[in-house]
Amino acid sequence: MTGYGIAHRETDRYSATVEIKSLNSKTLDLSLRLPRFLLDRELEIRNLVTKSLIRGKVNLNLDFTRPRATGGQGSIVNKEVLTLACRELQELSALTGLSLEQLTAVAHALPGSLRIPTDATAATEEEEETPWEELLPLLQQALDRVNQFRRDEGQALTSEILGYVDRIRILLAEVERFDPIRIEQVRQRLQTHLAEISSNEHFNPIRFEQEVLYYIEKLDIAEEKVRLINHLHYFAETAGLPEPTGKKLAFISQEIGREINTIGSKANDSTIQHLVVGMKEELEKIKEQINNIL
Repeated sequence: MTGYGIAHRETDRYSATVEIKSLNSKTLDLSLRLPRFLLDRELEIRNLVTKSLIRGKVNLNLDFTRPRATGGQGSIVNKEVLTLACRELQELSALTGLSLEQLTAVAHALPGSLRIPTDATAATEEEEETPWEELLPLLQQALDRVNQFRRDEGQALTSEILGYVDRIRILLAEVERFDPIRIEQVRQRLQTHLAEISSNEHFNPIRFEQEVLYYIEKLDIAEEKVRLINHLHYFAETAGLPEPTGKKLAFISQEIGREINTIGSKANDSTIQHLVVGMKEELEKIKEQINNIL
């Protein structure tokens, strides 16, 4: 679920950038940073992100700026305002008898005695709100790029996970190869024990037959091997589906682990148990990577 997407638009009226970062998480944990004029759109944005990204720790930042208004045709001096201020100061000097320097000092000492006029056109432009319809495609573009990032990562991740599944298949094939040897060893042990106890005067053949059947059934791993190979096939098929399958793969991996554990406990053979440890190791790698899948 790791992903990154950014979309930028530059116009003569504004500059807008949508940046989205996504990390692994079992649920959607969304953090938004929006300009003030889009706060009333927060719920709509959350719904769009939830529908598109589904899960992950997501940070969305929408940066919006307007170009600063400049003076008339690049001039840094507003001649009209400065001329008007000088004329008013001269009239006030003649009226009060104070010099321009004295009037300036008084003006600075009295808050509110000077009024700086604003450019009505610039103010209107600053207060103008950009329509949400102009920014919505930018958000969608960033979401699309996050999902494309996720898809590219998912393809590489799928190949890696299926490699672990193939490794479990190889180890299971080794279990199949050593299982007849294990069975023969069990048979020899049973024959030895049979020779020892059959000479005992308290020997009960019916009781002995029941014990042998129970013992053989307890050591038989044929069903577990069949179920395990079926789970591995099902896992590979599910991983190739186009829809989100992360939770389903997690359930299948649990079933795989259950069969591997049962084989290890019933085998009663050091060689097979070593192979079981190898299968468990590959399964743990699968579980770690499943957390990155939707």
